[in-house]
Amino acid sequence: MNIKVIAVGKIKEKHMVEGIKEYSKRLSRYCNLEIIEVEDEKAPENLSEKEINIIKNKEGNRVLSKIPLNAYIISLEIKGKQLSSEELARKIEDLMIGGINDVVFIIGGSLGLSDEIIQKSNFRLSFSKMTFPHQLMRVILLEQVYRGFRIMRGEPYHK
Repeated sequence: MNIKVIAVGKIKEKHMVEGIKEYSKRLSRYCNLEIIEVEDEKAPENLSEKEINIIKNKEGNRVLSKIPLNAYIISLEIKGKQLSSEELARKIEDLMIGGINDVVFIIGGSLGLSDEIIQKSNFRLSFSKMTFPHQLMRVILLEQVYRGFRIMRGEPYHK
């Protein structure tokens, strides 16, 4: 299976970079992982709704240009469906059994995702009703995908 994570913005914090490297290495046993960063837009405080949408659309267009044809798109959204680790493992396993070779996870920027990305998503996933920094979400996502593969294979994992 090919898993692609498309994320808006760069990771600058060393501890986040190290976490991403660690889970990328662990995941290499189970899938082909590619992480793509697209440039984020400068977002000053007190933006109007129109300005927010312009920024989200610019970032969204960059993300959309990186999605392979026929990929199964999972966007990370607060309003998405919350799954347990076991349910996420089942979701990924069902996609593999169903012949899906390319799964793309999308992590938006600080203002969220464009409407076009939300509409193109095959599945909307929420990790919590809380808001997390989008940099931290990369580490959390990779850890959960790794955990999902361990669950699928019946390998031990920390509960």
